[in-house]
Amino acid sequence: MPTGVALRDVRRQLFEAADRILLRDGPSGLTSRAVTTEAGCAKGVLHRHFEDFDAFLADFVLDRVEQLAPEAVALKSRAGTGTIAGNLTTALIAVFGSVAVAIVALITFRDGLRARLRHTWPAGVPVLTEAAEMIGGYLAAERDLGRIPAGAEVDSLAAMLIGTGHLLFADRTGASPSEETVHRMVSSVVPSSPA
Repeated sequence: MPTGVALRDVRRQLFEAADRILLRDGPSGLTSRAVTTEAGCAKGVLHRHFEDFDAFLADFVLDRVEQLAPEAVALKSRAGTGTIAGNLTTALIAVFGSVAVAIVALITFRDGLRARLRHTWPAGVPVLTEAAEMIGGYLAAERDLGRIPAGAEVDSLAAMLIGTGHLLFADRTGASPSEETVHRMVSSVVPSSPA
């Protein structure tokens, strides 16, 4: 790419390139050269905006966590409407149909990234932890409305849904699980509404 060409929203451009590479090639294919090539910019652009590649990856992961915020609001707003299993199925497919599964693999793959993330994310795995909080908040709202039993441990249920959902979606070589498969899993984890 010629030098001196202004790039619009460099962070977004680089993060979107990282998404594509991560989904297509996995964590081992995600290098600074691959990102800048995919984004159509010079390699120096990434290093002008980030301290190093692990700093780029940490910001990338945290940006993807922030993208769950609108989904959390949307899910919580569905409390009391539709079916609980249907609402959770939609939310899990949105979370795991995104780059979330690949981000977990990326965090596991890169020691430097894990170390850097510990400064801002001291516990859990980014994306999965945020998704569990999102689902726990929704389940608490449904419990408050009486649509799940009063004694339901919503944080435990949320962790089970995220863990099982991750296992369903983790096979990047095959097709994603069907909506029916996800719904069946959700229905087996979430307790029935009281009579």
